[in-house]
Amino acid sequence: MNVDQLAGVASRRQWLAGAAAVAGLGAMGFTRAHASDAVRRPKLTLAGPFALVSYPLMRIVDSGALSDVADQVEFTTWKSPDQLRAMAIGQSADFIAVPSNVGANLYNRGVPLKLLDISTWGLLWMVSRDKGLRTLADFRGREVVMPFRGDMPDILFQLLAEKQGIKVGTDIKLRYVASPIDAMQLLITRRADHALLAEPAVSMGLRKSQSFPVKVIAPDLYRSVDLQQEWGRVFKRAPRIPQAGVAALKSVHTDAKLLARFEQEHAQALLWCQAHPEECGQMATRHVSMLTPEGVADALAATRSTMTLVSAAQARADLEFFYQQLLDRQPGLVGGKLPAGDYYG
Repeated sequence: MNVDQLAGVASRRQWLAGAAAVAGLGAMGFTRAHASDAVRRPKLTLAGPFALVSYPLMRIVDSGALSDVADQVEFTTWKSPDQLRAMAIGQSADFIAVPSNVGANLYNRGVPLKLLDISTWGLLWMVSRDKGLRTLADFRGREVVMPFRGDMPDILFQLLAEKQGIKVGTDIKLRYVASPIDAMQLLITRRADHALLAEPAVSMGLRKSQSFPVKVIAPDLYRSVDLQQEWGRVFKRAPRIPQAGVAALKSVHTDAKLLARFEQEHAQALLWCQAHPEECGQMATRHVSMLTPEGVADALAATRSTMTLVSAAQARADLEFFYQQLLDRQPGLVGGKLPAGDYYG
């Protein structure tokens, strides 16, 4: 059996496993046939960033998947962690995609929410002009552009660096920027050599650096260190980080029937995105103009093994290990303690 055939078998197995998970949601007792049991709502708002965690939410909206439980379902973006926190505190959404540490922090500070699932188990890579860098230690003596100071990319980078005895600020300098798009632009315009990026910014940057006329000025860029692999290597665990998922806010977080209904559609929407990367790319660009269809499709291919929907209850052990690492380093990142059991929806 050749490499392409093996890849096809692996892809088929992953699809079957995901389909089985969706079937399992139905077996738990909530299918569309029971939608009439839920209280119909005039409007549901789903919110998320431009990253991959949001594409299933966009699919739910575009496909009309929840039209039987709400008169209107919309998707809106949050553009920074600060805006996310404001939306959660102001309760201006019903379901919101969150980095897992932000969900715990908000819960521990009294914001009424329930983490429903983790669907993103890693989408962070170093992108570099140097082809030969394979671990974070290889970046000693260099400057790395970092988006979202004090939030998920920065947190994970510093945690993994410190666990390897790398002093951030001394061994590796960080240059902070407002967003992954800003970091990508610095790379493409040769104003930076290395950056930590999340998908789809990684794939978009690699695409742009090979395109004309950008190629005239852009350097060759390479997908360098996979932070998920670094996580597994440093902590001697599986190379998967419970990075982001979806939380239910106050307006819906006690409506068990609606939550089960949402999770069923969420699982199906994620499978659709993975099975239809080109169509998903077209869809995502309709919601977020800065995205490109090709970049989204590339990102979906790159993260096929790390985009898996797992209920928060089932992911609790992974989440608590991750939270404990943050508590040991900087307790405020998760609100000073591990979340109580009712946080894990």
